[in-house]
Amino acid sequence: MEAATIQEQCAAMTKIQKLAALLIILGPDSAAQLLKNLNQEELEAVSSEMTLLTYISQEMQQEILAEFTEVAVTASTAVTGGPAFAKNALEKSIGAAKASDILRRVSTPTVPEMQSLLELEPAELYTLLKQEQPQTIALIISYLTPDKSSQLLAMLTPSAREQIVERLATMGPTPVEVLERIVKVLNSRKSPKPVRSLGRTGGLKSAAAVLNMLDRNLSQSLLLGLERHNPQLGQEIRQKMFTFEDLALLGPAALQRVMRDVDMRDLAVALKTASVKVRNCALAALSKRAAGTVNEELAMLGPLKRREIEAAQARILQIARQLEGGGEIDLNNLRDFYRNELLV
Repeated sequence: MEAATIQEQCAAMTKIQKLAALLIILGPDSAAQLLKNLNQEELEAVSSEMTLLTYISQEMQQEILAEFTEVAVTASTAVTGGPAFAKNALEKSIGAAKASDILRRVSTPTVPEMQSLLELEPAELYTLLKQEQPQTIALIISYLTPDKSSQLLAMLTPSAREQIVERLATMGPTPVEVLERIVKVLNSRKSPKPVRSLGRTGGLKSAAAVLNMLDRNLSQSLLLGLERHNPQLGQEIRQKMFTFEDLALLGPAALQRVMRDVDMRDLAVALKTASVKVRNCALAALSKRAAGTVNEELAMLGPLKRREIEAAQARILQIARQLEGGGEIDLNNLRDFYRNELLV
């Protein structure tokens, strides 16, 4: 590609696009440090552009770096951006929960009329939605942050909560026409302005995120009620509420208690694809001898199927849930972590 063409392309880029390109060139660690200095609006704008810049050629790297540094800099290789890069950089900068929330918003174009609904306080949303069908409430909740969703759910009756969470967990893509009619009716109670919006899905992760934000007793009561008439769905949501990566968030004493009941072979298999943080926390909760045994097992493990690793992780998580059920450990601090991540 001719240099003039690259220069023209670079000249046509906005400042936000150029900044997004620079962050991709610098890599996730350096990008994370720069992202910490941006406000929420800037974060969302840059994150959106990073997800769209999936490939930056060597020539474009040189042009971007030259513009930012005012000197010609030679880039050694082409680099890739895209959603994975944006997710990695944001998680390093502001944590997994806030990163997920930002990427969820920038992945779907926002609509001012829908945004006016989402900016309502939970009590206002309750007044607006309390007479609506569970499916309608679930649809609106799928747009809210887990924190606001949990506050809204807490105001509803137990039977309504169960129906809403069930519909949220099983929600598929909503046709634009259907969503348009629903939002138009809701907005008509506040404003006569017409509404245009886009579809959204709920799913197990959305339902689990909402329940993670609820008071522990309320969350457990809701799940038990749901499991009575839909056992499979209840168990699937429960599994999403506490993941293997969440083990790193347990206190040392609680993690040590979990490790006492874990088979060392299972632990080695489970750690095969785990993050460095989870691996270090798990090994630190063991005796030096046990940690050495697990490291030896890890070194000897060959290629494993994903289902083998997930099965081992599931067995360890089941131990944690059983210990919580028996009152030996408390997973409530995880809800505090998620709440703080979303409110910071």
